[in-house]
Amino acid sequence: MAPPTPTQQAWRGRVETGLRIVAPALDLLLAAGDRLARLVDSDDTWEPPVRPGRADSPARRLEA
Repeated sequence: MAPPTPTQQAWRGRVETGLRIVAPALDLLLAAGDRLARLVDSDDTWEPPVRPGRADSPARRLEA
């Protein structure tokens, strides 16, 4: 791959600087969205999915 041109390096620097400036606002937006989702979905009946065990797992050996 060819090395980036000076113009490409300049644009990369601008984009990275823009992302560094906007990152805290995006973090706040994500945190607020997470809180809002938790408030709206107050259903406490969720249970994690049951993962099927292997035949040689300790839990299977105790059941047998």
